[in-house]
Amino acid sequence: MDLCIPRPGLLAAGVLAAACVMAGCGSGAAAAPHPVGAAPGTAQARPTTATPAAASSSPGPATAVAASSSPGPATAVAAPSIPAPAPPPQPRVSITRVRTGGGALVTVATFLGPVRYVLHDGSGDPGAAAGAVRAGPAVTGAERRQLLAAFNGGFKLSAGVGGYMQEGHVISPLQRGLASLVIDRSGQARIGVWGSGLPAPGEAVYSVRQNLPPLVRNGRPTAAAADWTLWGATLGGGAYVARSAVGQDAAGHLIYAASMSAVPADLASVLAARGARTAMELDINPEWVQMDAAGKPGGGLTAEVAGQYRPADQYLAGWTRDFFTVLAAPASSPASAPDLARFRP
Repeated sequence: MDLCIPRPGLLAAGVLAAACVMAGCGSGAAAAPHPVGAAPGTAQARPTTATPAAASSSPGPATAVAASSSPGPATAVAAPSIPAPAPPPQPRVSITRVRTGGGALVTVATFLGPVRYVLHDGSGDPGAAAGAVRAGPAVTGAERRQLLAAFNGGFKLSAGVGGYMQEGHVISPLQRGLASLVIDRSGQARIGVWGSGLPAPGEAVYSVRQNLPPLVRNGRPTAAAADWTLWGATLGGGAYVARSAVGQDAAGHLIYAASMSAVPADLASVLAARGARTAMELDINPEWVQMDAAGKPGGGLTAEVAGQYRPADQYLAGWTRDFFTVLAAPASSPASAPDLARFRP
């Protein structure tokens, strides 16, 4: 007897078979998932070679570093190291004490950083500049607020061992061949031999203090430094008395040296050892040798030469002899300063 299957049954069986094929029944190739990014129903589309991170618009946690424009800590690249700019040098006074082979105790002060210098007229010597110059016998006003140090000048002008010029006013004629501390209008100072490269041709000089021949030249004590009798009349006629000197090193720093008991060779050797290329003796004998310094501009002053007679505030109260101040502020041209002469020594 024939088995008869109704037509609706055959149709259902066909649909079931087709669904099995579409679902990948019995076929490994058909069972492979669609490539990432392929549209449904396009199993034959060309496979992509992109990594999942590149192909996905929303990368997962494992690929966030590669896809992100803000690298995470694990892959951060350090920026090139740029050294911080060095702080500007500060104006200051470096003070040391040296014991020489002969037993002299020498105080050495080096003036460092952006400093400038002012030559002051003493009330008694030179004295003749009173009323004509701005820097008088006492340190006051704005200069006091900038003050780092002050130190003595040279011999009395009546000794005839050097000229004197302050703020363009020649009080005593300047002499060739003598050691000279020259200050220009900006307050910068240099030490040399007048008429031997100093001043420079056509240089406008503001202030000059001369005193005897050089004590140090070309970085070495001069031959004359060994003969103490050539360096001024001493109190009591002895070789060892209070003495002072100032030199300049190759970098342009001024170096002051003083002792309450020394011979000229002591100061010359100490200054040369500290790098002074040129140096000159300043005043001698205990009443006149003094140097005071502050730890900061305008700060309290300390008497620095061991055993000096004069108190630390002597230059503030006023003094009878010329002296130099060391200031921390940048220079400015004095409003009422006279026109400066052009020297041709």
